Amino acid sequence: AQRMDLHFEDRVRLSHGKRRVVAILDITSSQGVVRQGVIGLMDELVKELGVRDGQNIEVQLEQKPASLQHIRSKLDGACLSEEQLGEIVYDITRNKLSEIEIAYFVASTYIRGLNADEVAALTKAMVKYGETLDFPPPVMDKHSIGGVPGNRTTMVVVPIVAAAGLTIPKTSSRAITSAAGTADVMEVLARVEVPLPELRHIVKRVGACMVWGGALALAPADDRIIRVESPLSLDAEGQMIASVLAKKRSVGATHVLIDIPVGAGAKVWDMERGERLRGLFEGIGKQLGMEVHVLLTDGAQPIGNGIGSALEARDVLWILLGDERAPADLRKKSIMMAGKLLEMGSAAPLGEGVKLAEELLRSGKAYRKMVEIIDAQGRRASRPEELVLGRQTEEVRAARPGTIRSADNKFIARIARALGSPKDQGAGVYLHVHVGDRVKKGDTLFTLYADSSEKLGHARALLSASPFDVR
Repeated sequence: AQRMDLHFEDRVRLSHGKRRVVAILDITSSQGVVRQGVIGLMDELVKELGVRDGQNIEVQLEQKPASLQHIRSKLDGACLSEEQLGEIVYDITRNKLSEIEIAYFVASTYIRGLNADEVAALTKAMVKYGETLDFPPPVMDKHSIGGVPGNRTTMVVVPIVAAAGLTIPKTSSRAITSAAGTADVMEVLARVEVPLPELRHIVKRVGACMVWGGALALAPADDRIIRVESPLSLDAEGQMIASVLAKKRSVGATHVLIDIPVGAGAKVWDMERGERLRGLFEGIGKQLGMEVHVLLTDGAQPIGNGIGSALEARDVLWILLGDERAPADLRKKSIMMAGKLLEMGSAAPLGEGVKLAEELLRSGKAYRKMVEIIDAQGRRASRPEELVLGRQTEEVRAARPGTIRSADNKFIARIARALGSPKDQGAGVYLHVHVGDRVKKGDTLFTLYADSSEKLGHARALLSASPFDVR
């Protein structure tokens, strides 16, 4: 590095045979990390270059990309063209921008915002510089912008929609700050890290999938942007819309249903912001050639009873099997969403979607489709009794009689994470009450599940206050 006058965070072009890759330089003075005359490569770069330990590679200084000037322009308040946003996204996917530089791009869009044309251009670029799926239309998809514990509608909606003969390739995320993401919950039942060629085969064979999007190269620039956003807790509207729609466009979706939970403790706290997001999602979706419909739903409390991977998977299976223990709120919301998708995909006449969704659920066709999906991805469990919950349990009871006035979504998620969720699949919280329920002193409000007494203690330490307001 000294001989080539290279410094920390410089860009270098690495060459091995016909392969080229741009990387951001890190420098160490420790001989224990990398010996003198040797270059250490991250696994990702080793794979891209196809190089093995001990082989020679060529190193050249790479000039700073023009996209840095576009980021500076955005920081100054300029509107960026489709070409400029395309250059930024291309450089992100090719590792030409460091995480610090990506953070400045994220900050610029957070502070200055993105107009509808910029969001559409950003979305198109994210799709262009990534892998894509292509299935005969209509191709259905759904997304919830999150913030509500439980709310595992995807795992009920997908088998219902697929049982009606529609194609619905669903990629989902893992939890970042929540108790569990859809991918974490589905992983209790089946493998979710599926290579793209196998994914194509699964969807063609069974009409659906539920996999972790992070294992695929769909809109890879978005994955890098999210990694930068997460520790900063930034959630810029324009970036969020582009992120969602890019993933949908990448899987070939033609019809998309977006769930925006609204309420205290949700990501969207008032109807005014919800309506604004509805207009942006639907308008930008139209620019991208997708029919997007947005539902504004109740986000003031958890949906379902289980909060945590195995507990949420149990709720889903209970619904699909018609078990009397199934949470009524999650069942009702899932049927409503599935019904809307059935109408959007012309599998049901307008106004008849809920009826068809109910029929597919009651008949067992949706459960049988779920088993098909589980088997296609690699079965782990398909019956509630096969699920393993945390061995250590504790019931938390009402200190006084009254009515449940409100529930603290974030607090409930914190408790579940303290118990070990999502890393410990059997950990979490099982709710026995919801907002509006009346309780007597000593009634069980919720049950804690953990794999160890130590983690149960971590959760107990949080409970000097209650996530429920009982009055």
